[in-house]
Amino acid sequence: MNQADRLRPTQRDALLHNLKDGRTFDVAVIGGGATGLGVALDAAARGYSVALFESEDFAKGTSSRSTKLVHGGVRYLAQGNIALVREALHERATVLRNAPHLAHRLAFVMPCYKLWEIPFYGAGLVMYDALAGKRGLGKTSVLGPQGTLDALPNVRTAGLKGAVKYWDGQFDDARLAIALGRTAAQLGAQLLNYCGVTGLLHNDDGKVDGVVARDGETGEQFNVKARCIINATGVWVDGLRRQDDEHAGREAEDIVAPSQGVHVVVDREFMPSDHALIIPGTSDGRVLFTVPWLGKVIIGTTDTPRHDLSREPDPFREELDFILRESSKYLNRAPTPADIRSIWVGLRPLVKPPKSAGTDTKALSREHTVLVSQSGMVTVTGGKWTTYRAMAADVLQQCIDRGLLPAGTACTTDHLALVGAQRGMPVTHALSDPPDIRAYGDESEAVESLPGAQNALGGGLTEAMVRFAARYEYARRVEDVLARRSRLLFLDAALAASMAGPVGRILQEETGIDPEVEAFRALTRHYLHPALLQGAAT
Repeated sequence: MNQADRLRPTQRDALLHNLKDGRTFDVAVIGGGATGLGVALDAAARGYSVALFESEDFAKGTSSRSTKLVHGGVRYLAQGNIALVREALHERATVLRNAPHLAHRLAFVMPCYKLWEIPFYGAGLVMYDALAGKRGLGKTSVLGPQGTLDALPNVRTAGLKGAVKYWDGQFDDARLAIALGRTAAQLGAQLLNYCGVTGLLHNDDGKVDGVVARDGETGEQFNVKARCIINATGVWVDGLRRQDDEHAGREAEDIVAPSQGVHVVVDREFMPSDHALIIPGTSDGRVLFTVPWLGKVIIGTTDTPRHDLSREPDPFREELDFILRESSKYLNRAPTPADIRSIWVGLRPLVKPPKSAGTDTKALSREHTVLVSQSGMVTVTGGKWTTYRAMAADVLQQCIDRGLLPAGTACTTDHLALVGAQRGMPVTHALSDPPDIRAYGDESEAVESLPGAQNALGGGLTEAMVRFAARYEYARRVEDVLARRSRLLFLDAALAASMAGPVGRILQEETGIDPEVEAFRALTRHYLHPALLQGAAT
């Protein structure tokens, strides 16, 4: 496939026409997060015809709000779940190989303030290396106090005995999601954002055989038939499951209990290093990270039950207090509310399969669940970003085993290079650096060939990047560009708000629709600390 074939414009009118042309697709995927996009890519790579519907933007929800780590799961090792660790280590290597412009290795340093911690954690991490084998990213090592300070210049020195250093992976979650979707589109999948599913279609036998879709830009509704319907809507899967069961007069049991994770972003001065800090046990037993990312530092995370399913959840005040309080125990100079550049909240789908599912449930040690309803709708939820590809393979195997899809080509995504990594160009940057053109991998030249390549808008974003997002990356609104095609909303919410106008003008030129500038400016308030908002109000 040459560059021209790879780089095809995403024309919304043509996509809508293809979805409404009356054909019956092999697979209809509902949900454009990591899992849904992974399923779409795997299915398209096997030769199935695929339609994917996302009611908002791709990776709008949980899939853009991770800790940005692609990891083997050290905590699973402590639980004795060796099989899960092996799988995650395999998938970690796969992500780094298939998307080297969006994922790379990162050193983690665990400072120790008690002598027993060094051999205790060191032994576990040496086992972690052994399980990785040839897929390892670097050897675990022990650092003395000075070596720890060299790696983590702002770490608390009082009582410091040394540290254990190990290697894991880091990535750009939202841009990886876009790469998955665009790679699936190269293989023939029809993907559309801002086009939600409002209902399910059933045949005379009560089997689900299609969806009712609604174009979020025009309000038009239309039906799309498919042999296999896959519900991959994350924390929102129960809504579709209830619709499915109501058709048959049943009442679905909820399988998702949402939990939210909060992250705050501060300037690099609070950890001027290319190493991440990890605290394996905070005062309440959680893990705390400070992670260098795109020129800033991420601190998090929390794990708090959440009973509502807001598309834009706000942090609880006690979660912000917890992050700042715990980080102050390990940093000589700790951030205050005034130092926070951005806050984001992600909802995790914690899953418990329903008791009534019987043999229709496949509850996996991998922490994700695949459930096939009596009507034949396949639901998948749970899991984590690192294992998205293995989840997709499991889902499609279930579809084949149940006769919902014909058996055919085996999974081929293990060595399938994603958009931006298909020409074998070397990648020389790290995600700890500020954002720049290198994040586009082998498409960098194509971006820089567009008008405005030298017109810097701020935060590493150029006019050409906005045009590329609109033409090739499905971007429709200012939020799409400033939150997910670039990550500026997640790095500096105030800066992102100040750039909404210029970005909106470029987008409107490209798309001809309202880019929703004011809506984005209002959205940025969710990403600022409440104390900063109060200050702005006064």
